[in-house]
Amino acid sequence: MNTDLRKKREILFSKFPPGQVPEAADDLKKVDEVEVEPRYEKRALGVAYDLQQHTLAELEDRLVDHGYHLDSTLMSKLTRALIHYVEETQLHNMVVPEKRLKPSPEEAYVKAWETRPHGDHDDTPPEWREYK
Repeated sequence: MNTDLRKKREILFSKFPPGQVPEAADDLKKVDEVEVEPRYEKRALGVAYDLQQHTLAELEDRLVDHGYHLDSTLMSKLTRALIHYVEETQLHNMVVPEKRLKPSPEEAYVKAWETRPHGDHDDTPPEWREYK
């Protein structure tokens, strides 16, 4: 597994209603390929996942859909938005083909084909083709 795709994040919960962390931990433990660690002193869950399997946005949406309340302070919102953007960008970049540094072998055959006479060759003398 690529270590760049292995993510360790923290999901913070709001103060009210109290006691969300253990229930949310049990809920997320049901999701395949997600490691969950309750952090009671921070009102948070530590989660570890492979970006090819899950995203933080997906995990948070699942929790919100199940009635949990995430921390809504400005710092938490900004941090989550940045993480969502970074993960989306990383996923997008994984599907973009890499720029080749060297020409492919097929290009060599195309260039050789263009320089050799073949069925598409024009027999008209060059001076007649350039006549205006």
